Amino acid sequence: MISFEALLLAVVLSIDLFAVSFAYGSSKIKIPFKSIMIITAIGSVILGVSVYLGAFLMPFMPGEVASVISFTILFALGVIKIFDSIIKRHIRKRNKASRKLEFSIFSLKFILNIYADPEKADVDKSRIISPKEAVAVAIAVAIDAFALGFGAGLVDVNHLQLIGFSLVIDVAAVVAGCFIGGKIAQKSPVSLSWLGGVILILLAFF
Repeated sequence: MISFEALLLAVVLSIDLFAVSFAYGSSKIKIPFKSIMIITAIGSVILGVSVYLGAFLMPFMPGEVASVISFTILFALGVIKIFDSIIKRHIRKRNKASRKLEFSIFSLKFILNIYADPEKADVDKSRIISPKEAVAVAIAVAIDAFALGFGAGLVDVNHLQLIGFSLVIDVAAVVAGCFIGGKIAQKSPVSLSWLGGVILILLAFF
């Protein structure tokens, strides 16, 4: 049987990826098949590691502790994603207002800038996301996947289905995002984080 919770979680994880791909498509930046597979493979690996880490730790947690932790993670992620659009908009405004924003410790600010404005991932301005640039994109959008996967691993969600759904839906999200964005071809940043946030909060209660 198909796990409804696993399917919904996979859809939530793909929303940000769709929005990022939409931004690329509307800016005429192409994502080759190899880069698509790198982005989705890294996301699925990170998700898989976090899911099985949660599943491994679950037997060591007494009583309802695992459910409480899982609820807290999903609910907190939901609230964070609802405010995510506001944060991204703020980062975009700062970038437009000042050209002095550069790399900080390691590449944290770089990743945050990619998350807020996907065009920044195209470092060489080739209008094509290379495999190397795809890694940075994958890390930027997979941060949520780790926390969400860990929370899912603590409860009775079909882990294999979640990872499988995530891989397939992520590929579809990238392809669809690029295609639709290319058809619309306008630089109007799309943030659907609030939708993912609402779904996560509902899943937390389920």
